[in-house]
Amino acid sequence: MARPHTHPVSHAVPQAPGWSLLRLSALGRMGLAAGVVTLLWIATFAVIA
Repeated sequence: MARPHTHPVSHAVPQAPGWSLLRLSALGRMGLAAGVVTLLWIATFAVIA
């Protein structure tokens, strides 16, 4: 006789989701991108100088 296929049940407490770019607003993403660009420009000028 075939036994029914069962999946193990996990009763673990779900963890809080981590940080994600998808949760940022459009303004937040633009601000983050501007910060990265600014840091790249500063690093570029530091290498040139």
